[in-house]
Amino acid sequence: MSDPSNPDPLKSLDERIKAAKVAKTPEPKVDDHYTGAQLAWRMVIELVAGIAIGFGIGYGLDALFETLPVFLVIFVLLGFAAGVKTMLRTAQEVQGQEMAKAEEDKEG
Repeated sequence: MSDPSNPDPLKSLDERIKAAKVAKTPEPKVDDHYTGAQLAWRMVIELVAGIAIGFGIGYGLDALFETLPVFLVIFVLLGFAAGVKTMLRTAQEVQGQEMAKAEEDKEG
């Protein structure tokens, strides 16, 4: 019927299952760095987004003022410049992180 040495077998089974799950749970992987491909895609997307936004604004203004393609050309060039500026800022950010990591590795 009932085993007096183990009053609640389901409870002990549940505790063993929980202990096994905790023991087998992998530690979460944290990536603090970008791979080359991730960095390249980020920069490409920043450049294309700048050009696309410039195109949209320029085309919209040209359609509004009926001056096709004056504003389109101006804003595509401004979007390109903004995209390049954003790419350079990203490159400086990554370079700063890499330099800090190199200093940390050198000291420690």
